[in-house]
Amino acid sequence: MVISDYALFVAGMVINLIFSLIVVRGIYYRHRRAQDYVFTFMAFSVVVYLIMGLFTSVELSIGAGFGLFALFSVLRYRTDTVPIREMTYLFVIIALPILNSILFGSGQYVNLVLSNLMVILVLWVLEKKWGFRYEQRKLVRYERIELVRADRYDELIADLRNRTGLPVTKVEVVEMDYLRDSVDLMISYDEDAPIVPQESPGVLTIPTGSDQQPVSAGITGQ
Repeated sequence: MVISDYALFVAGMVINLIFSLIVVRGIYYRHRRAQDYVFTFMAFSVVVYLIMGLFTSVELSIGAGFGLFALFSVLRYRTDTVPIREMTYLFVIIALPILNSILFGSGQYVNLVLSNLMVILVLWVLEKKWGFRYEQRKLVRYERIELVRADRYDELIADLRNRTGLPVTKVEVVEMDYLRDSVDLMISYDEDAPIVPQESPGVLTIPTGSDQQPVSAGITGQ
């Protein structure tokens, strides 16, 4: 009986690990090869499943239960801001072992497989961008302030396309500095559109980093 319980626990852990690997290695890693996030996702998947296994196999007091969940409330990523896409994957990786532990423990194996396959299918379709066109945004500092006028909008778009090499579709004014004859612009561009050939070297500067200090450019696109 004890051996059977251990076998079921290991089997459930292996199944959860397989589905987590499909999400992380098969979907996320193909588009975002970030070592730190891959490490975090896989570690979370294993640990959360083990915690759920503890909940289902041991009678815990209310205080102990709140204490374990309180550990998650103190988690902070203070070094870098976690992008919304990575936060979504993290939520999925936390939710899957909880779902798998409950369904596997109750013997609902078909529901377990179908639920995991549905999550994988949705993530795969979204990453493939089927039926969607996405825009990227970038903050740039621009010195030809005379073009930042409603009647010269087309000239502004054309100049930004030439300088950055990006297929710019929309421009929003963030801040204007008449003392330095410069303006901060938020440009939007279609990430799947072809890069625009650059006709001449630009003198565009782009604020980067947490202090938003400009660095020299001459950018041809990304």
